[in-house]
Amino acid sequence: MLRLFPQRYKLLFHFVKIFIVFSTLVRLIFVLWAFKEVDTSFFKIANTFVIGFLFDVGTVSFFAVPYALYLLIFPRKWYGSLFDKIVTWFAYTLGLIIFLFSFFAEITFWEEFKNRFNFIAVDYLIYTYEVVKNINESYPIPLLVGGILLMTAVILFFTKRKGIFQKTFYNETNFQQKILPTIFFIAIAAIFALFVKNKDAEQFENRYNNEIAKTGIYSFFAAFQNNELSFTDFYKTLPVTEAFAEVKSEFKKRNDSLLFPEKELIYRNISNTDSLAELKPNVILICVESLSAKFLGSFGNTEGITPTLDSLAGNSLFFTNLFATGTRTVRGMEAITLSIPPTPGRSIVKRENNQQLFTIGEVFKGKGYTRNFFYGGDGYFDNMNSFFGGNGFDIVDRGRGFLMDASINTTRTNIEDEEVTFENAWGIADEDIYNKVIKVADEAHTAGKPFFDFVMTTSNHRPYTYPEGKIDIPSGSGRSGAVKYTDYAIGAFLRNAQKKEWFKNTVIIIMADHCASSAGRQELDVNNYHIPGLMLNVPSTSPQKVDKMASQIDIFPTLFSLLNWNYDTNLYGTDILNMKPEEERAFVGTYRKLGLLKGDDKVMVLGDQKVSNFYQWNRESNELVPLKEDAAFLKEIISNYQTADYLFKNGGLRLTNLGIEN
Repeated sequence: MLRLFPQRYKLLFHFVKIFIVFSTLVRLIFVLWAFKEVDTSFFKIANTFVIGFLFDVGTVSFFAVPYALYLLIFPRKWYGSLFDKIVTWFAYTLGLIIFLFSFFAEITFWEEFKNRFNFIAVDYLIYTYEVVKNINESYPIPLLVGGILLMTAVILFFTKRKGIFQKTFYNETNFQQKILPTIFFIAIAAIFALFVKNKDAEQFENRYNNEIAKTGIYSFFAAFQNNELSFTDFYKTLPVTEAFAEVKSEFKKRNDSLLFPEKELIYRNISNTDSLAELKPNVILICVESLSAKFLGSFGNTEGITPTLDSLAGNSLFFTNLFATGTRTVRGMEAITLSIPPTPGRSIVKRENNQQLFTIGEVFKGKGYTRNFFYGGDGYFDNMNSFFGGNGFDIVDRGRGFLMDASINTTRTNIEDEEVTFENAWGIADEDIYNKVIKVADEAHTAGKPFFDFVMTTSNHRPYTYPEGKIDIPSGSGRSGAVKYTDYAIGAFLRNAQKKEWFKNTVIIIMADHCASSAGRQELDVNNYHIPGLMLNVPSTSPQKVDKMASQIDIFPTLFSLLNWNYDTNLYGTDILNMKPEEERAFVGTYRKLGLLKGDDKVMVLGDQKVSNFYQWNRESNELVPLKEDAAFLKEIISNYQTADYLFKNGGLRLTNLGIEN
């Protein structure tokens, strides 16, 4: 190795070694952090680190190539010149700062997501205000920055003390000797750029081993290419007509009337067969940030942090077997509004051409409702304002100056400073957003029109800060405190709303956008998709516990049925209360793994290498036990995901293509 790297390349070789050592150290930290979840058998853990080493070499080669080329072309007579020293010291220092910062960033990202950098990290680059403020409120930034600079200074000191700079500047390395090491780095970088994909590190059944084997910086840049995945290119498929025939057959079993049976569309009519009078109460959806079912006492939690929700469970339609479709807020929004299985890659909420689509808002519009989207931060974040505004909702948000596209025909109302008692990185306190909801509801009631409000909360999110004195857990203490404050704020909202004349004719739906964590040792951690769902104050409906397996996409079709509505629909969801046992199912997925969970706890997972895996889910242990593949199950999951992707890509969700005037 020393013969490969002559004296002139001494510093570059030293940089490579330091990078690999620190990267291995981070990998070891992750192993210890997730020790109970990692497969630590000797062969598996050894392979994890070997694969990690190879990815480290590939990653650092991208850093090494520019400086190696500099070393190659720089004349020997100018070795050690002022220019040479400035370039070398600057490049080395900058490289150290970059990879040390990336390692610290990886640790914070792992704490939140139990993943190496992925498309979430890439997305967050766009929203610097929220992300920087969140980091500043969650971590001791001066200490972290100071730590990075101190470590950089220490490495620089020992590098200089070992004489590595001296050997790099003063030597007789000729041009011929420089060719081989330069070609070495170029070759490694070229191999990784052209032939090695980030997912090639995933050689294990255990998800944690797969993630630990990766290198964070390499994963980050790989994520730029994985924001959107072509279903037809990466997943198992059926002929399009066959896929639609399968989905349509399910709708026909429910007596839905297809409006375009000859076309590759799912647009259909749902009729109130009992000829009951349609009910038109106001509807408020409280979409709660990161509310896992496991936080509720109703699901066995003993911390006592959800007294309000637990009391409501016995006075509502309480959906005990409800699952989120994804792991991020935008996935929850996509599932609720579009009532669609999750498409691979980024959520439709964040994609182009996501306006003028058929949403639940269109059903409400057809019944004469006004539609509002409430968010306690700036709805510019995650493209929420463009999505909701572009699909017929008026916007009520904090609005810090980010303007909406002028082509979007909507009304935007700011939440003013005097209406805010507490605010953190993500938005105003839940109490404040609820007070705004009540104010807008008062105005709508006065105008005499029924309203549908989609309310997105923010308090149950890192940095877990909220107004002091409301609950017995200090602000910023962690997730349990944030959950308890979230619960408290819901209780306060209901008490204030009950004083209003409009409340007696208002349905309140409380549901999570996703769970607080999605990580698990296997392809999909099913427990981490389990969310609570409550429907309060539904006319002519008695409280009951609903144990049928369902998904976020089914909540509003269930409500429409309870209200005796006749309506045209483009939604995949169905009435939970009328589900037959064989119809119980939930769509669960990540941006790459697409899953279908059925009522007898069978799970099929589609992977982006045109693979599928079939499992029995053990609820007690949360283990996925492999099963022999079921052809009918496979056809069902492919058909649902493929048609959903096809409809979005080919305009089958757009109002104009369904014959609906915008």
